[in-house]
Amino acid sequence: MIKLNSLTKLYYSIGEVADIFGIAASQIRYWETEFTQLKPAKNNRGERKYTKKEIEVINEIHELLKNKGYTVDGARKELQRQKQGKKEEDVLLKRLKAIRDKLEKIKMSLD
Repeated sequence: MIKLNSLTKLYYSIGEVADIFGIAASQIRYWETEFTQLKPAKNNRGERKYTKKEIEVINEIHELLKNKGYTVDGARKELQRQKQGKKEEDVLLKRLKAIRDKLEKIKMSLD
Protein backbone atom coordinates (compact mmCIF):
# COMPACT_ATOMS: atom_id res chain seq x y z
CA MET A 1 0.00 0.00 0.00
CA ILE A 2 1.03 3.57 -0.61
CA LYS A 3 1.86 5.64 2.47
CA LEU A 4 -0.69 8.41 2.57
CA ASN A 5 0.76 10.26 5.56
CA SER A 6 2.88 12.38 3.24
CA LEU A 7 -0.17 13.92 1.52
CA THR A 8 -0.22 17.58 2.49
CA LYS A 9 -2.49 19.29 -0.03
CA LEU A 10 -6.28 19.49 0.23
CA TYR A 11 -6.82 18.54 -3.42
CA TYR A 12 -4.84 16.60 -6.00
CA SER A 13 -5.29 16.49 -9.75
CA ILE A 14 -5.84 13.18 -11.52
CA GLY A 15 -2.32 13.41 -12.93
CA GLU A 16 -0.84 13.78 -9.45
CA VAL A 17 -2.86 10.85 -8.15
CA ALA A 18 -1.85 8.72 -11.13
CA ASP A 19 1.80 9.55 -10.43
CA ILE A 20 1.42 8.57 -6.76
CA PHE A 21 0.29 5.09 -7.79
CA GLY A 22 2.37 4.76 -10.95
CA ILE A 23 -0.68 4.18 -13.14
CA ALA A 24 -2.32 6.02 -16.03
CA ALA A 25 -4.98 8.66 -15.40
CA SER A 26 -7.28 6.66 -17.69
CA GLN A 27 -7.06 3.78 -15.20
CA ILE A 28 -8.39 6.03 -12.44
CA ARG A 29 -11.19 7.32 -14.68
CA TYR A 30 -12.14 3.71 -15.44
CA TRP A 31 -12.18 2.85 -11.74
CA GLU A 32 -14.58 5.74 -11.19
CA THR A 33 -17.06 3.99 -13.50
CA GLU A 34 -16.66 0.67 -11.70
CA PHE A 35 -16.51 1.68 -8.03
CA THR A 36 -19.33 3.78 -6.58
CA GLN A 37 -17.10 4.68 -3.62
CA LEU A 38 -14.94 6.79 -5.93
CA LYS A 39 -16.65 10.10 -6.72
CA PRO A 40 -14.15 12.99 -6.85
CA ALA A 41 -15.38 16.56 -6.96
CA LYS A 42 -14.94 18.48 -10.19
CA ASN A 43 -14.14 22.16 -10.60
CA ASN A 44 -15.86 24.56 -13.01
CA ARG A 45 -13.75 23.27 -15.89
CA GLY A 46 -14.67 19.66 -15.14
CA GLU A 47 -11.25 18.74 -13.76
CA ARG A 48 -11.29 16.10 -11.06
CA LYS A 49 -10.05 17.12 -7.63
CA TYR A 50 -9.16 14.28 -5.28
CA THR A 51 -9.12 14.61 -1.49
CA LYS A 52 -7.17 12.38 0.85
CA LYS A 53 -10.35 10.33 1.34
CA GLU A 54 -10.66 9.59 -2.39
CA ILE A 55 -6.96 8.79 -2.57
CA GLU A 56 -7.44 6.31 0.29
CA VAL A 57 -10.20 4.61 -1.73
CA ILE A 58 -7.93 4.49 -4.78
CA ASN A 59 -5.21 3.04 -2.58
CA GLU A 60 -7.53 0.25 -1.44
CA ILE A 61 -8.70 -0.43 -5.01
CA HIS A 62 -5.09 -0.46 -6.22
CA GLU A 63 -4.11 -2.85 -3.44
CA LEU A 64 -6.93 -5.26 -4.24
CA LEU A 65 -6.45 -5.21 -8.01
CA LYS A 66 -2.71 -4.89 -8.46
CA ASN A 67 -1.23 -6.52 -5.37
CA LYS A 68 -3.84 -9.05 -4.25
CA GLY A 69 -4.96 -10.16 -7.71
CA TYR A 70 -8.67 -9.42 -7.38
CA THR A 71 -10.81 -8.92 -10.46
CA VAL A 72 -12.73 -5.65 -10.72
CA ASP A 73 -15.92 -7.46 -9.74
CA GLY A 74 -14.18 -9.20 -6.86
CA ALA A 75 -12.65 -5.95 -5.63
CA ARG A 76 -16.04 -4.23 -5.81
CA LYS A 77 -17.58 -6.99 -3.70
CA GLU A 78 -14.71 -6.87 -1.21
CA LEU A 79 -15.08 -3.12 -0.75
CA GLN A 80 -18.83 -3.57 -0.19
CA ARG A 81 -18.12 -6.38 2.29
CA GLN A 82 -15.67 -4.16 4.17
CA LYS A 83 -18.22 -1.34 4.28
CA GLN A 84 -20.88 -3.70 5.62
CA GLY A 85 -18.42 -5.05 8.18
CA LYS A 86 -17.67 -1.50 9.32
CA LYS A 87 -21.39 -0.81 9.80
CA GLU A 88 -21.79 -4.00 11.84
CA GLU A 89 -18.72 -3.08 13.86
CA ASP A 90 -20.19 0.35 14.62
CA VAL A 91 -23.47 -1.23 15.81
CA LEU A 92 -21.61 -3.66 18.06
CA LEU A 93 -19.48 -0.87 19.46
CA LYS A 94 -22.58 1.15 20.36
CA ARG A 95 -24.10 -1.89 22.08
CA LEU A 96 -20.92 -2.54 24.03
CA LYS A 97 -20.76 1.09 25.16
CA ALA A 98 -24.39 0.90 26.33
CA ILE A 99 -23.61 -2.28 28.29
CA ARG A 100 -20.55 -0.64 29.84
CA ASP A 101 -22.63 2.38 30.89
CA LYS A 102 -25.21 0.10 32.52
CA LEU A 103 -22.52 -1.84 34.35
CA GLU A 104 -20.93 1.38 35.60
CA LYS A 105 -24.32 2.54 36.94
CA ILE A 106 -24.80 -0.79 38.70
CA LYS A 107 -21.32 -0.56 40.16
CA MET A 108 -21.97 2.98 41.42
CA SER A 109 -25.27 1.90 43.02
CA LEU A 110 -23.43 -0.85 44.91
CA ASP A 111 -20.83 1.51 46.36
